Amino acid sequence: MEGNKLILDKLKEIVSNLPELPGVYQYFNSEGKIIYVGKAKNLRKRVSSYFSKVHDNRKTAILVNKIAEIKFLVVETEEDALLLENNLIKKYQPRYNVLLKDDKSFPWICIKNEPFPRVFFTRNVIRDGSSYFGPYTSVPMVRTLIDVAKRMYPIRNCNLNLSKNNLISEKYKVCLEFQIGNCKGPCESLQSNEDYNEGISQIKDILKGNLSSVLTHLKEKMIQLAEAYKFEEAEVIKNKISILENYKSKSTIVSSSISNIDVFSLDQDENYAYINFLRVVDGAIIQAHTLEIKKRLEESKEELLALGIIEIRQKFFLNSKEIILPFSIGIQLKDVKMIIPQIGDKRKLLELSERNVKFYKLEKNKQLSLRTPKERSDRILEQMKIDLRLSEIPHRIECFDNSNIQGAQPVSACVVFIDGKPAKREYRHFNVKTVEGPNDFASMEEIIYRRYHRVITENGQFPNLIVIDGGKGQLSSAVATLEKLQIRGSVAVIGIAKKLEEIIYPDDPIPLYLDKNSETLRIIQHLRNEAHRFGITFHRNKRSIEFITNELSQLSGIGDKTVELLMKRFKSVTRLGSAPIEEITKEVGEKRAIKIIEFFSNKKPIGNNNHSEKI
Repeated sequence: MEGNKLILDKLKEIVSNLPELPGVYQYFNSEGKIIYVGKAKNLRKRVSSYFSKVHDNRKTAILVNKIAEIKFLVVETEEDALLLENNLIKKYQPRYNVLLKDDKSFPWICIKNEPFPRVFFTRNVIRDGSSYFGPYTSVPMVRTLIDVAKRMYPIRNCNLNLSKNNLISEKYKVCLEFQIGNCKGPCESLQSNEDYNEGISQIKDILKGNLSSVLTHLKEKMIQLAEAYKFEEAEVIKNKISILENYKSKSTIVSSSISNIDVFSLDQDENYAYINFLRVVDGAIIQAHTLEIKKRLEESKEELLALGIIEIRQKFFLNSKEIILPFSIGIQLKDVKMIIPQIGDKRKLLELSERNVKFYKLEKNKQLSLRTPKERSDRILEQMKIDLRLSEIPHRIECFDNSNIQGAQPVSACVVFIDGKPAKREYRHFNVKTVEGPNDFASMEEIIYRRYHRVITENGQFPNLIVIDGGKGQLSSAVATLEKLQIRGSVAVIGIAKKLEEIIYPDDPIPLYLDKNSETLRIIQHLRNEAHRFGITFHRNKRSIEFITNELSQLSGIGDKTVELLMKRFKSVTRLGSAPIEEITKEVGEKRAIKIIEFFSNKKPIGNNNHSEKI
């Protein structure tokens, strides 16, 4: 304890001497390892906040307890602090910082720095003077762009050294690519360097997204060729224009007046943040990407989005002067205009980005649930706890439903779900014993009492949640019985009304309406439907059994006492119907046994009530 106090006093002294300037602070543990890196507009104010209050977040409290040393770096602006923070996080990967999940190698398009440059796909950027375009997030997009370029401009795909000396010495011969028209044969000087480089220049414009300037150039050239009566050459240019316009039409989603803009949006759940990025040039999206960040502490949405913007701008070498955002991130990037659009084409772009990031999150959660059913179950139960305002996760849920026909033969059913799935071996049936006539409220009181009185006496397992299929009356009856058993405070109880799928609470006059697509509502509906199905099946079987026993007692020579004797021996109609004649003969004699066997041979088999609870 004395050692901890000395460390805390030392840290507070460091904090009191921190400058009130922008910078980056680093926390080290007792082993000298960096455990957290943060940025601040005001270093002293930001760092002191860690030591001047009690933290509700458990991870933050643990972090503070592990800090043994503080170091800091002062920078000129908050933007510089953000950049430095991002680089230090990637370099040291501190335990308590967000984790940037995007560490794969992206594809690029390379225009090689060489005579008669090649254009090809690569994942390695080599600083040799070559031009690189990207990185792209889609390999099919890269291949499409290269295909568009090669269809418009015949460029070589060989790796020959077409130096001036090699061309003069006529070292190479044209290949099949020349014969089929995919190359104009620069290896034999059949194409000039100037003509080849004009095509390369236009390919660069296409890759930069400057389609308008390329289209304008091609249209002017087409008109010149047509005026010179070179119609075949003009037709070739026209085909190139068609290819480009087709490519552009598939990408354009807003006004072409929107040029060189980056769009960012954010969505998040408890553990991850997702940041979508769109790059728009001449009204066309030429790049799209979603960055995934693993959250560690109580990072705000502004901090997460700012970190994502810096990471993406560095990774994609972006220099756009205008950024579209869903909300202010609290800092200003140098020479960058930040816009939060409310209407118009820029608002549509932001909404497109927001839809993309939501789809990404949903798809990720869907794939995760397919890979790890346990994690999916835990996630759904955690969401149920939040949606239904429960104090604990509903690992065990029991649902009750009553069934009768105009008060006749009233029965009830109890179904059990464990971790969101039916536990059919724990389903139970009840014959209502103390209620006469159609009285759902009294039936519910009886069944709830019998169910949980038995759980108490047998020291059984209580559910985390009880669901009553019915309205306020049935729910009130159930709650009154739980209070009588003195277990009301131990179990959460809700009702579900069929008409509007309302979730009803005992002490709240205002019902809860869940989203129709929510997993919580789907599980509650599954519970209700399963209880209804199970109860109706039992009720139907019970009526069939009564009908059969009545018919048996009408047979000549077989009265009520004989039926009672048979049921006492065989326990159920199903067992009686499937019993061999010898066993029945032992009980009632051969003549009666033959009549019973003939009776059942003309009847359909009756299902057994394996789950009936005899209390």
